[in-house]
Amino acid sequence: MILVTGSSGQIGTELVPYLREKYGKDSVISSDIMEPTGTQTGYIRLDVTDRDSLDRAIEKYGITDIFHLAGILSAKGEKDPDLAYRVNLNGTYNVLEAARRHSLDKVIIPSTIGVFGPETPKRNVPSITVLRPRTMYGVTKVAAELLGQYYYEKFRLDVRSLRYPGIISYMAEPTAGTTDYAVEIFYYAVRMKKYTCYLQKNRRLPMMYMPDALRALTDLYEADSNKISLRNGYNVQAYSFTPEELYGKIAERINGFQIEYKPDYRDGIAATWPESIDSSDAIKEWGFRYDYDLDRTVDDMIDHISEKLGVSRKHLV
Repeated sequence: MILVTGSSGQIGTELVPYLREKYGKDSVISSDIMEPTGTQTGYIRLDVTDRDSLDRAIEKYGITDIFHLAGILSAKGEKDPDLAYRVNLNGTYNVLEAARRHSLDKVIIPSTIGVFGPETPKRNVPSITVLRPRTMYGVTKVAAELLGQYYYEKFRLDVRSLRYPGIISYMAEPTAGTTDYAVEIFYYAVRMKKYTCYLQKNRRLPMMYMPDALRALTDLYEADSNKISLRNGYNVQAYSFTPEELYGKIAERINGFQIEYKPDYRDGIAATWPESIDSSDAIKEWGFRYDYDLDRTVDDMIDHISEKLGVSRKHLV
């Protein structure tokens, strides 16, 4: 039985049905801090900062594996660093301790490009490199990576991790991430044909479309343990682009779309991150690949968001 923490977040909302389709609808327990609604099945309220509640959930549902997604993202973490510390660091420690005590099979902990900092190389960053982040989000995620490596080496707990770039998805509108402009821009383009970007026009960042992000996580989960050499985190990305380049791709498809740039504190966060990361370790060791290039991503995003918002494609061209 798989437990997914943080299942109401951007990745969790799509990972849970993906796992249920792949491994069986009764094989996944989803969890988050919110109380369950009457329409939710296979969902429990779970606070990862409460170690006792983790123990109870593992025992009650016979949990064997955990996908640990619960966390506070970069922008929100800078507004409330105490919350980010408690959820991201203490919560991860609690998950690893519970997994150790109950002898779970695997713990999957997605990490992030937020672990990098100004001293990290800007282009084609290798998986093993300088990690000196300047945000509480980044600091806690570096610590989580190192904890995962420690629990593997000390207790032989099968901990696996990959570092996500910015994730693009149409399912939910973003709320708290520095790279979320790359989702937000599509909603504004379809709704109003104008957007104000909080990053500089030439701020290049690595990205990936959600279907590829989900498959990467399950490919890592299914990989032969003997082939995994990195327990703290594999770099993965599909492409990298600037806000101006993304705007250009959307403007080719939505007539009259306009953009302006008003960088705020989130641009300062993004400035400490690399422009691209090297996925070669993930490709070599567990077969990472992606299907969506940027053009295919843009087409798919516009199609789904137009349908979601009830906007005819004829209105956009």
